Amino acid sequence: MAAKKPSVLIFGGLNTYSRALAAHLVPLEGEPLVSHARIIDKYSVAPPTTYLGADFPKILDKPEVDYKQANLTVPSMIPSLFDPPEGQDPYDYVFDLTGEVRQDRTEMMPFYETASKGSFDEKQDPKPSGTVGTWWHETLRILAGIEDLNLVILRVGLGYGPYINYGIMPSFITVAAVYGYMKKPMKSLWSPGKHPNHTVHSEDIAGGLWACAEWMGPLGRKAADGAAGEAIPFHNEKSKTKEVEGMPPHDKKMTAPLFNLTDDSKMTLLETGQVTTSFFDTTFEFFNFVENTLFKLKDDVVEDINEIHVGAWTEMVTKSNPPCPNTPLSAYMDQYNLEKTVVG
Repeated sequence: MAAKKPSVLIFGGLNTYSRALAAHLVPLEGEPLVSHARIIDKYSVAPPTTYLGADFPKILDKPEVDYKQANLTVPSMIPSLFDPPEGQDPYDYVFDLTGEVRQDRTEMMPFYETASKGSFDEKQDPKPSGTVGTWWHETLRILAGIEDLNLVILRVGLGYGPYINYGIMPSFITVAAVYGYMKKPMKSLWSPGKHPNHTVHSEDIAGGLWACAEWMGPLGRKAADGAAGEAIPFHNEKSKTKEVEGMPPHDKKMTAPLFNLTDDSKMTLLETGQVTTSFFDTTFEFFNFVENTLFKLKDDVVEDINEIHVGAWTEMVTKSNPPCPNTPLSAYMDQYNLEKTVVG
């Protein structure tokens, strides 16, 4: 008798990783890994209010897949989403892919600070960035404090691949395509660097998420903490512990299984640039000292750099065969994309 397949809930991530995860669990070709998958997000899929791609609507038509549109910021809506279809057991695994790191919105910047120079070891304790980062981190402490909760925290590198249309890597790839179209070298403000960028493909992220679920399922929290538990230090105001329900005391040590997921490439900025531009028949170079100095002295350096390629991007997508003026991608590089950062 075949073993019973698990059922899964996937919250959020429709414009990041949940589509890749759904394709991994219920592939268009081949045997599904789950008996049922429910995906919940704020977007409509019929008609679509976000980019879905060509394959994801076909996955949604699979009998194992159920999509629900819901505003997950409304607490009263959450309990019913955990109710399985009639006749089915409770869900076995829950994936929380909610929350967006949007560099183009100041209130949703990256959640942890890293230095612009030197390497950043995965064992280091990064400082949360701003209010959102502080409470994102505190949420991990609160979850870690729930006794016997089978929790795994997965921190991923710079994601790229199908269905990911914002962030450093998609922006980098898009701009490289523009310079290939212009038949000009793509140039960087920063030196080649010696530290890896720590990238990871969306299919590897999906595989990593599923591997974590299968690892945790039979193990249990206590054994998982012993095998892969990492401390989650307090980075908040002590007074908040009395104001927020479920928040552990500031001096209580919180531990939870935590993994970092990146690929094995360990490519530097130079190597990333060379590989990416090679696909578009151009090269990756660096501004010379004089150009670099002039750029860094200017207040509107972001607009000056974008002026070089954004116009060409518009021409490129409107004159393509067929034209694709409504692409979800953008060649505009915001200040964060142009800054020098280290990804731990």
